[in-house]
Amino acid sequence: IMMTVKEASRLTGISIRTLQYYDKLGLLPAMRTESGYRLYDDAALERLQQILLFRELEFPLKDIQKIVENPAFDRQKALEQQITLLTLKKQHLEDLIGLAQKIRSTGGMVMDFTAFDTQKIKKYTEQAKKEWGETPEYKEFEEKTAHKTEKEVKDMSSQLMDIVAAFGGMQSKDPADSEVQAQVKKLQEFITEHYYNCSKVILNQLGQMYGAGGAFTENINAAGGVGAAEFAQKAIEIYCK
Repeated sequence: IMMTVKEASRLTGISIRTLQYYDKLGLLPAMRTESGYRLYDDAALERLQQILLFRELEFPLKDIQKIVENPAFDRQKALEQQITLLTLKKQHLEDLIGLAQKIRSTGGMVMDFTAFDTQKIKKYTEQAKKEWGETPEYKEFEEKTAHKTEKEVKDMSSQLMDIVAAFGGMQSKDPADSEVQAQVKKLQEFITEHYYNCSKVILNQLGQMYGAGGAFTENINAAGGVGAAEFAQKAIEIYCK
């Protein structure tokens, strides 16, 4: 389903201006109609959810962009962190409500300030940031992209997508075919050269994400044709064995 920027804003509660700003940054690229109007599909809305999850973790936008564009982005891990953080915030609110009710029922001052303590939330947020920023792959990715311009990073990302999308045109072959396997090797070498050392373990994890049915799958299939992502996953599995 395609949505205009106005419809996406109404559905998500994010202002039109913010959506336009995210598009301008390249954080949430929108498609365009012939007349230049922004359009958002399900994959874009899923990516928006990912962005908002990280905003809840109080990550700066530039860090969020690096994370969601990193091929090693683990959406499941992000969701687990988000659930933990929201549970901590919920407990914090319940403590505050309990304190307010106690003050109301006693009709006076209650000498209890523990409900205002947000250290647990801060500590968890810092831990989450540390986990994302300190994996060897992420550090290497940061080093390799540190001196690149925004355009160079985008071009790199688009070259990577071209390599994966190419699996779509190979679906008449067996995933174990030497030409298909050579394409997997090309993918592994490209990630190692431009992002981080892509071991077979990491490559296999990427393959699982490609075929998992989320934004990765939709984007690959949009670029390489129906079944491209799932075929890439099979070919990667064989290569990694």
